[in-house]
This record gives sequence, structure tokens and C-alpha cells, in this order.
Amino acid sequence: MIQPFTRYRAAKITVAGGFGVGKTTFIAAVSEVPPLRTEAPVTEASAGLDETRDGKGTTTVAMDFGRITIDDRADDRLVLYLFGMPGQHRFWFMWNSVAAGTIAAVVLADTRRLADAYPAIDFFDQHRVPYAVAVNAFPHAGPVTEQELREALNVPAEVPVLRCDARDRAQVRDALVRVVQHAIHVHRATRSSPVSA
Repeated sequence: MIQPFTRYRAAKITVAGGFGVGKTTFIAAVSEVPPLRTEAPVTEASAGLDETRDGKGTTTVAMDFGRITIDDRADDRLVLYLFGMPGQHRFWFMWNSVAAGTIAAVVLADTRRLADAYPAIDFFDQHRVPYAVAVNAFPHAGPVTEQELREALNVPAEVPVLRCDARDRAQVRDALVRVVQHAIHVHRATRSSPVSA
């Protein structure tokens, strides 16, 4: 049977945040292709630089990559290309290259280390890229309200603040759908706003 014509639209989404916050896991949870990972073992040379409370033994040294297709309608599908940015300060020089062409970003945050999310939030604010903050569910992370998160991260009311378990495919997909919806809203609002003289 001949399948009806399907139109595919593509968009690039960047996933950012501090070291060990779950970016690699987030992308791997939803990728419909084997995710590209540039993980390297944490060595003695990086002691004091690449340490988390969870004893992570590897670190992303370039980027992560994955892909997910989101069905809007049977004849019109959105393909999201996911690019994970390295979280360590010494790899920030790559952020401009990894984020080039992105329509939106997800900033992953850990409530035990919220300050690790500041550089990514500042980066997307400066580059005027719509983003959502997704608080990853870590064991032993204490409860924090959305208002407390907004105040601690200094994000405005229009920026979505979500809770998401980076291991859960459905929750990650929902977070990606939400950030795409936010990007569309921001784009439409920018397009319709009057140009000042």
C-alpha cells in the first residue's frame, strides 16, 4: 500500500547545564537513533574539576547528539535534532559552535547545585534563544517550589520551569514539546511586536 506523502520539518534543540546534571541521559532517553556520545573517563588530572555528588565516572568532552520525531499529524511531522553541550568550564569555548542554529534550549538543573545552571541560562539570555529550565529528579534532592526555583535562577515568569526525570522517555518528550511550544510563542510574539522608530 502506498503511504500518503508526509512532510517533515526539522528543528535543532540544545540541551545544556552543569557537569553531571543529566544531559547525556536526557538525550539518550528519547533518541530514536543510537545517540552519539563523546564521553571520556574522569581521570586524576581532572580531580577537583569533574566531581559530582553522584560519583559520575565519565564526562562529555565535546557534545551529545540524538534525534526524535514528534507526530503533529500523520502528514506533518517534526523532527528534533538534540545537541548536548558540555558542562565543564574548560569546554565552554565550544558552546557557540554547538548551539549555532538552535531554535530553543533546555537547561537542565539539579536543585542541589542550582548555581551550575547560571552559565547556560546567561548564555541563552545573551543570545536571545528561547529556553525552558527542566529540574532533573535526583535522589535525595529536597523539595523546592517553582517560585523558589525562579528566584534562585533569576528566570522571568514567561520561561517555563519544568520537573523532569531525565531517564524517563515520556517526561523528556513532554519537556521537549513544551520548549518547542515556548519557542513558537516567543517567535510569534517577536514577529508581531511593533518596530520602534
